[in-house]
Amino acid sequence: MASETGTIITRFAPSPTGYLHLGGARTALFNWLYARHHGGKALLRIEDTDAKRSTQDAIDKIIEGLDWLGLSFDEEPVFQSQRAQRHAEVANTLLANGHAYKCFATPEELEAMRAEQRANKQPMRYDGRWRDREPGPEQEGQPFTVRLKVAKDGETAIEDQVQGRVTVRNEEIDDYILLRADGTPTYMLAVVVDDHDMGVTHVIRGDDHLNNAFRQLPIYRAMNAIEGGWDDPAYAHVPLIHGSDGAKLSKRHGAVGVEAYRDELGILPEALFNYLLRLGWGHGDREEVTQDEAIELFDLDGVGRSPARFDIKKLQNLNGHYIREAADARLAGIVAGELAGSVDGEIDQDLLTRAMPVLKTRAKDTHELAENARFLFAKRPLTMTEKAAGLLDDEARARLAQVSAELAGQSDWTIEALEATTKSLAERLEVGLGKLAQPLRAALTGTTTSPGIFDVLALLGKEESLARIDAQAVSANPTQD
Repeated sequence: MASETGTIITRFAPSPTGYLHLGGARTALFNWLYARHHGGKALLRIEDTDAKRSTQDAIDKIIEGLDWLGLSFDEEPVFQSQRAQRHAEVANTLLANGHAYKCFATPEELEAMRAEQRANKQPMRYDGRWRDREPGPEQEGQPFTVRLKVAKDGETAIEDQVQGRVTVRNEEIDDYILLRADGTPTYMLAVVVDDHDMGVTHVIRGDDHLNNAFRQLPIYRAMNAIEGGWDDPAYAHVPLIHGSDGAKLSKRHGAVGVEAYRDELGILPEALFNYLLRLGWGHGDREEVTQDEAIELFDLDGVGRSPARFDIKKLQNLNGHYIREAADARLAGIVAGELAGSVDGEIDQDLLTRAMPVLKTRAKDTHELAENARFLFAKRPLTMTEKAAGLLDDEARARLAQVSAELAGQSDWTIEALEATTKSLAERLEVGLGKLAQPLRAALTGTTTSPGIFDVLALLGKEESLARIDAQAVSANPTQD
């Protein structure tokens, strides 16, 4: 299906009652990619009708998370709360044309109805008591809801573009409320009116909304009968994301907001983009897919019918790939931001950029990258980890003094020259290179893990390297008066 202009239009419609979670982010991604692949438009609607739970902070975080993932929408966001008058207008049109009716049932009557249904083990649904009933004098001035008059015979079928053909008997759909007694619209009405008015042609969402489609289609069809132009959208209900144990993804699986993957887990946006893409969609055995490739390849026929399983290790491995692919200057900027305030003095981004080729080879996330870069800006005397301090016994400190004396005469401070000089010294001392490299690493970085030791020497420079080595070597050979 396409709009009147022939353009495919999708929408992402989050409720700002919390963070942008992984499932929502993937829904946004699939809508965005489908529109981009077909040369259409992707729109954003904020479904903020729950005034008590919707917050500006959540709205800001949702939009920030979408921007960070690289999902730019084609128009300004639509805020559902600003459209209540339009929603009510459609409900009253349905009422005036016999497709809806006023229900004067009191809350007490409805509760008694539900209690009887529970007792008789019947489905819990409105029994239509006001469907064909005219209000009398006793209803004058009493509150009422407006309910949709849903067809009770036959069945409704949806040719879902992910789930295939799905059929529901119409008798299973009750006459649900369109307008509450206070005149406010319900979610079911607002969604249909907004999708129609925004020109949405394809509704791509989680399969937990599949039942809603059967409740929303009668509004489309009733309005189409009244005024025309209310064509059914195409539906694609995507299976939910499950945890590694097969249960629906929840906080215990790490189901946090998108911003937490950036801030707490050190994930790059392109890694999360790629990972979300592969959660339930596939193209052959392709694992790594860039944004441009995704736009070219994505279509709904690649979306599976089974729930996808979230695997944090796969995400981290993919993130490591994108870290290695990322521009050094960009990574330096990210790392500088993460180190800010936790190291003394200014952070030299040029030095960080030069260090990235050796720092990023094994890092799985930006936090690890930042931690591995910390030694570059450490102030003397370095704080030693317990393992590093354990390497610096008297024998090791004595060897450091010999290394310092050898390197002090080094005029060519390059990785190759430093390696040749240190290897030559190890041979003369008749020790393995590790006997020099391990205490050197501890003296230079304060840790037992770092880039190659000759990379470290080259990055720190001659003056700083010798000062760090001497700070550990001197105590082994104190000056005698």
